[in-house]
Amino acid sequence: MSENSAIALLPGAARRVTQIAEKLGKDAVLRLSVEGGGCSGFQYRFGLAEKIESDDLMVEGEAGARLVVDPMSLDLVRGSAVDFVESLGGKSFQVTNPNAQAGCGCGSSFAV
Repeated sequence: MSENSAIALLPGAARRVTQIAEKLGKDAVLRLSVEGGGCSGFQYRFGLAEKIESDDLMVEGEAGARLVVDPMSLDLVRGSAVDFVESLGGKSFQVTNPNAQAGCGCGSSFAV
């Protein structure tokens, strides 16, 4: 898999990042990181990127939105797709991660 296809920013997530960034007057750059914790061992963290590091992987989405992932997190989410979903349970960014061997009901925690 090439670096450009290591992770995907799907159209729904790109649109939502653009909306949030416009409201806050910031660049439409979503940072995905993985931290230890959560009910399954790891958890996803999302936020607008304050700074893009030289070793971050950056992918382009629709309407100029971008997704950045640091190298350590990328090892855990390589091959994933990031989307924004709205359901009865609420609205959230979600990661479809082929590396996750277990997850939890909240959708933001996983195990490898």
